[in-house]
Amino acid sequence: MNGVRKGLGKVEVALRWDPSPAGTPANDLDIVAAVYAAADPHGVPRQLVHFGSRSSDGTITLNRDSHTGQGFGFDEVMTVELHRMAPDLGRVVVGVVIQHTGGGAGADGAKTFADIAGTGFRIREGHVDFAQGDFSPVADATAATVAEFTRDGSGAWSFGLRLEGFEVDPEEFTRAMGGVR
Repeated sequence: MNGVRKGLGKVEVALRWDPSPAGTPANDLDIVAAVYAAADPHGVPRQLVHFGSRSSDGTITLNRDSHTGQGFGFDEVMTVELHRMAPDLGRVVVGVVIQHTGGGAGADGAKTFADIAGTGFRIREGHVDFAQGDFSPVADATAATVAEFTRDGSGAWSFGLRLEGFEVDPEEFTRAMGGVR
């Protein structure tokens, strides 16, 4: 399913990729979530959740964090509890960033999604998949947004697929990912 789904509560964003070939630097992809105020949905994030962190209110947690892509199925999983978020929060953007580990094709050694085999994502609530896909449409990017959750005037959250690539480092991505589309 692609598109909008309303009335969301607790969603899961999952990420997978294949390990790098033996003897090469590890592939390390990370899920990042930025939470914005309803009054400023494209401004500075009120919360930024990524590896090694969780949201201050406990509504966003990284349940699984991989640095290599080794394992079965999805390597990183983030849970977003939209139904528990404060009423003054109105937008959540979730993205994926490739950590710089060297060995990439770029001038600075940064990897792109084209350099990493088996990339994919899944966004679901319970056992219902809203979206799943891979990063081939943004193959030349070093980071990408995958989902946008917005709260309407009644307080209901909706989902929109937002696969958009960025050619920036991880720090710049956290500043750019919530910009006006």
